Amino acid sequence: MTVNHKIIWNEFKDYFFITLGLVMYTIAFTVFLMPYQIVAGGVTGLSAIIYYATGFHLENTYIIINGILLVVALKILGFKFMVKTIYAIFALYFLLIFAQNALPTQENGLPIKLLGEGQDFMSMIIGCALTGIGLATVFLHNGSTGGTDIIAASINKYHNVSLGSVLIAVDFCIIGSCMFFPQFGTYIERAHKVMFGFCVMAMENFVLDYVMNARRESVQFLIFTRKWQEIANAIGTEMNHGVTILDGHGWYTGQEIKVLCILAKKRESVYIFRLIKMIDPQAFVSQSAVIGVYGEGFDEMKVKIKQEKKNHEDSIRH
Repeated sequence: MTVNHKIIWNEFKDYFFITLGLVMYTIAFTVFLMPYQIVAGGVTGLSAIIYYATGFHLENTYIIINGILLVVALKILGFKFMVKTIYAIFALYFLLIFAQNALPTQENGLPIKLLGEGQDFMSMIIGCALTGIGLATVFLHNGSTGGTDIIAASINKYHNVSLGSVLIAVDFCIIGSCMFFPQFGTYIERAHKVMFGFCVMAMENFVLDYVMNARRESVQFLIFTRKWQEIANAIGTEMNHGVTILDGHGWYTGQEIKVLCILAKKRESVYIFRLIKMIDPQAFVSQSAVIGVYGEGFDEMKVKIKQEKKNHEDSIRH
């Protein structure tokens, strides 16, 4: 596969999985959350709150707010990111319209309650799991559903703050706004809706962070073996992985030994174990989870260096 074909294929995969994530999010929102008037975070959640209170169609509120945010965020996120975001926003806009028109409705105009009456909590659990997975699928393929996702992605670009943490802070304000809509009933009824919304917020963002971090999770291997050269060569050539060789000294045997240190993605663990076992079944291997790995092939260090310190270091080099 040539470089151009590979780029086209990667772009196709991104748009395919972004669309898949949006379809999952739309189904979860319209089938499990909307029928029970369960409030959620994000611009979609804010649009739903306005819809429940005023009857103004949520897809219209969604597209208006996102249009404003897109203009503001263009400089921060860059054109490439924004192209996929614009695609996702319009795709979700039409998916929401299609889903609402396709589903049978109740007397109040909302989609039917698929799980039946009194199943608010179960519907919330299913809906949150699906929306969380849907959002994670979109984010993992360089996309965004717009709205608060744009805010989260902008902060995550420069700071090592999880997307879920940013979304929780913004969603807290959106869900809390239910207290200012008398259409939701008494203060007790509004408080009940807000507390339900906080449960949605916590579950959805937990699923989002879990799916995101599961893919990025890294491990460290320490391999004690007499066939260190063969194992290092196999990992370096077959997996295109860097290997660090450490000098070790056995306390009991008094012998010198080489120790291989490898940092890899968790999903690569099985293949590494397979290579080790094929070359040296007697090797002693330690595998441990690491909190974060930063550098080439892993995550970027998203910290800012003070300008004065940077200038001082540059002057020392020159």
